[in-house]
Amino acid sequence: MGSFSIWHWLIVLVIVVLVFGTKKLRNIGQDLGGAVKGFKDGMKESEKPADDSQQQIGGQTIDGHVKERDKVNS
Repeated sequence: MGSFSIWHWLIVLVIVVLVFGTKKLRNIGQDLGGAVKGFKDGMKESEKPADDSQQQIGGQTIDGHVKERDKVNS
């Protein structure tokens, strides 16, 4: 009673196709695929070291962070 058979899933699939239509389902699939691809690309980029915040001086790597100061009108 806890699991559904293949016939239950086929009936659900037919109902979903009838309600949404194939064109809308295709668009949803493309959007979902694009989102997954963008997420994977973002994960690959985050694994690469950021070269803009590091400088090599005399064989040593120096990490630097930029701090912003508030301008005070005198």
